[in-house]
Amino acid sequence: MSMKLYFSPFSCALAARIAAVESGQQLEFEQIDLATKKVADGGDYHAINGKGLVPALVLADDTLITESAAVLQFIADRAPGSGLAPPCGTMERVKLQTWLHYIGAECHKIVFTPIFRPDYPDAFKNFARSLADERFAFLSGELADRTWLLGDQFTVADAYLAVMLFWVEPAGLSLEKWPVLEEYRIRLRARPSVGGALAEELARRHN
Repeated sequence: MSMKLYFSPFSCALAARIAAVESGQQLEFEQIDLATKKVADGGDYHAINGKGLVPALVLADDTLITESAAVLQFIADRAPGSGLAPPCGTMERVKLQTWLHYIGAECHKIVFTPIFRPDYPDAFKNFARSLADERFAFLSGELADRTWLLGDQFTVADAYLAVMLFWVEPAGLSLEKWPVLEEYRIRLRARPSVGGALAEELARRHN
């Protein structure tokens, strides 16, 4: 099945790239200018994804999949042997979904989105930064005795959280108080799929 991922460098769509590399799946990539909502040929991205957001995954039959949690699980389920997602219907799958929604709602949208929005006032950005410690404390406690979010197995939840932790310094935050999270981030960077995806996005950012 041919699939095209619409992305912007170092956006949350990086998690989908990590998942694709981790599972050995080939995706076609189409870069979006999120400021203008234009695709590479100058066309209007809204014509493809009415939300105007990334990631968006388009299948060979033109089926559109949006929202990181859905895109990540779809990629994972196409490669069940990768271990990126537990089987549907299991409690482990529920745990994965819980993590994906926590990362998406409590970290991505509540903390980082306001900080990176150029049209938001500084007071709103600083309030968002003030909420980070509570999230980092929770994550640190959960990762204190495990390698990855679900235990010993790297999953798409880790791919999503990786992006959040790579945004820490650009957002004006720090992991200095959270050595568990810094160690986790080091493990993430050392993983070939994560390092490879980061290198590819860095190359695209400078093209």
